[in-house]
Amino acid sequence: MARPKVFTLMGPTASGKTDAAIEIANRRDVDLISVDSAMVYRRMDIGTAKPAPHVLERYPHALIDVVDPADSYSAARFVADADAAVRRALAAGRTPLLVGGTMLYFRAFKHGINALPGADAALRRRITLRAARVGWPTLHQDLAARDPAAAACIDPNNGRRIQRAWEVLEITGRSITDAWSESTVPAVRRLDCELIELAITPPDRTILHERIGARLDSMLAEGLVDEVDALRDDPGLDPDLAAMRSVGYRQVWRYLDGDYGHTEMVDRIRAATRQVAKRQLTWLRRWPELTRTADGDAAAAMIVTLAATTG
Repeated sequence: MARPKVFTLMGPTASGKTDAAIEIANRRDVDLISVDSAMVYRRMDIGTAKPAPHVLERYPHALIDVVDPADSYSAARFVADADAAVRRALAAGRTPLLVGGTMLYFRAFKHGINALPGADAALRRRITLRAARVGWPTLHQDLAARDPAAAACIDPNNGRRIQRAWEVLEITGRSITDAWSESTVPAVRRLDCELIELAITPPDRTILHERIGARLDSMLAEGLVDEVDALRDDPGLDPDLAAMRSVGYRQVWRYLDGDYGHTEMVDRIRAATRQVAKRQLTWLRRWPELTRTADGDAAAAMIVTLAATTG
């Protein structure tokens, strides 16, 4: 008996993944599962480019709005949550479609999670103090010399992930990339499925940059600054939380703190988003098993055709 198909649709930010997923949902019985490390947070809607509430009502996405911004959400938790969502879809006779742009989560889902060392509070304090002296981008540069594959997938300003990569190096003497590559239970075995992976990889970087700029303009018009301002009023939140370090939220928070003006804020968000897209494309180029499509329409057509063979 043929194993059920589980699809993944990945791609850089602003490449049209959500529109493609909705088109697929219009044509096939699929369960959409979000693969986005920022959309998991409640009250972070505009800056994460979540589908609008009326869209989510008609096209539900698992793993959107699952934790508060003050909470942590790890790749390990994502794998557990995604596995559960896939199993629910298969039990209902529907096709699971994981869609998003958090490549670390996709990798963790596909290959499984390794047992990494626990947190070392004293070591974390030392790393944090060093970052306070020289800055997280400098620690990121140093990490790139030791573990270039991991550094390529980490934002130079993402202190939490840089800290974790250094923590693993210091505790084990090995890179976090080595730990990721160890034998684990992959999705095809955990879920007894066939995993079909597609990616939208726009051939023209200029067009992608234009889409990023247009989406940022839309976010600002919809009230991104007000959204961040409301989050700043929550006494349980601060700019060092993982949620608040997400692209857009970090820059707006600093703008509201008076660190720079509106124009510089917009420029910083645009530049940071382009850097995210560049890292996502770098990751995808290193993923040889992927079937690549130039745009969302082509990806949707391919997935609809392949999903039809499930019977």
